[in-house]
Amino acid sequence: MTDGHNTYFNAVDWTKMQEEHPTGDAFIAFAKKSRDEIRAHQEKLFKRLVDRAWKTKFYQHHWGKAGIQPGDIKGLESLPLIPSFDKSDIMESIARNPPLGDFAGFEAYGLGERPPTIMHTTSGTTGTPQVLLFGAKSREVQNLLLGRLYRFQGLRPDDVVHSVYGHGMINGGHYVREAVTHWTSALFMSAGTGVETPSIKQVQLMKDFGATVIVGFADYIKKLARVAAEQGIDPVKDLKIRMISGHLGREDKDTLSQAWGGAACFDWYGVGDTGCIAGEGPDRDGLYVMEDAQFLEIGDIDTGKPVAEGAEGDMICTCLFKDDIYPIIRFNTHDVTRLRMGQSSLGINFQRIEGFLGRSDNMVKIRGINIFPQAMGPILEEDKAFAGEFICKAKRDDSGRDEFIVAAEVSGDAGEAVAERFRALLKQKIGIDVGVELSAPGTLASLTQTEVRQKPIRLIDERFK
Repeated sequence: MTDGHNTYFNAVDWTKMQEEHPTGDAFIAFAKKSRDEIRAHQEKLFKRLVDRAWKTKFYQHHWGKAGIQPGDIKGLESLPLIPSFDKSDIMESIARNPPLGDFAGFEAYGLGERPPTIMHTTSGTTGTPQVLLFGAKSREVQNLLLGRLYRFQGLRPDDVVHSVYGHGMINGGHYVREAVTHWTSALFMSAGTGVETPSIKQVQLMKDFGATVIVGFADYIKKLARVAAEQGIDPVKDLKIRMISGHLGREDKDTLSQAWGGAACFDWYGVGDTGCIAGEGPDRDGLYVMEDAQFLEIGDIDTGKPVAEGAEGDMICTCLFKDDIYPIIRFNTHDVTRLRMGQSSLGINFQRIEGFLGRSDNMVKIRGINIFPQAMGPILEEDKAFAGEFICKAKRDDSGRDEFIVAAEVSGDAGEAVAERFRALLKQKIGIDVGVELSAPGTLASLTQTEVRQKPIRLIDERFK
């Protein structure tokens, strides 16, 4: 007799999982295989993934609308013929079948067969929070990918990792904690956001417990360096941070590194649904796509069709390992990147991307120019007066002319000379005149919500109110 339960640890074939997604030296050896060998591995996993997807009502509905039948998907070469999906499709699935939607594929499992399922939500940065569901196996592959990436970047067994990822219902903090504690030997401090652990307390904890690594979003990591200095704690002499790994995107790594005494800064990219997709290695020459687990396409922002090599477009991800709960085939993240050309100096044959360049659904077109609000901060970093915080505003005047304004915090004098320097710098970089509003440090916090959100707000679009 059974009570119908299947435990998390019994739901995973740990040996097979690590054979398909190796760690440590075995990961490096796999990543140096030929492109043909890597593709053969991907095809094997993709076939299993498609078989699972056809058993979910979501894909039966989504692919059925496009006239796709079982057998039409021959392999990875078929991907451009398959419609992508995005958050809006998942939200429609939830509306059809509240509260969890029909994308998980629960109905395909019998009593005692369904994998234990982890539920989180997205942060709601781009709208209503979305339900995220993970089977035990796919959850642990996500954890493994990030854990091995940290090790690839140089995380050591004796490191103390200070994490500023949020917890609660969102996935970030929980997933990063599992990655470090399950797949590395480092100690982990789950400080969380400034709401969970006030910034002043965070820098004291880092000093007391000898943190050597910080993981999280660049905006808040930079803020912690400023808070430390304000509290009389020298972020260089008193805090021995040697490594920072997080979501840097267009951020100026040199500025972030200098704030922490020359710490090595590494970028990585992923979203809540997919987990880690790509990350920098020790060469810091582009982000390596985790191709044993993720298949990444770059699609035209307007048409979704494949772009030319090296051109910018939306990242469309297929999670080759998610063959249990919530299969993911051609998920359009609406995050923009481009492939990096040339060979890896490490001899690794995984594709590389430039990293996160902005969101296509947060991009604004001002007088014919595409502007990514996230890019404004790194541009202003070139001027020493910039204090690190900013928010953009898009407005439309009575004549129908669109205006773009960058509100920025500055240290010291906030006079017209500084504003003019900022205007000239922004025009040089983006090609049009923009407005500039200056304010003192800390005054934009209520708009950016840096203290309470993992991803600060960077755009207020008032044109269509």
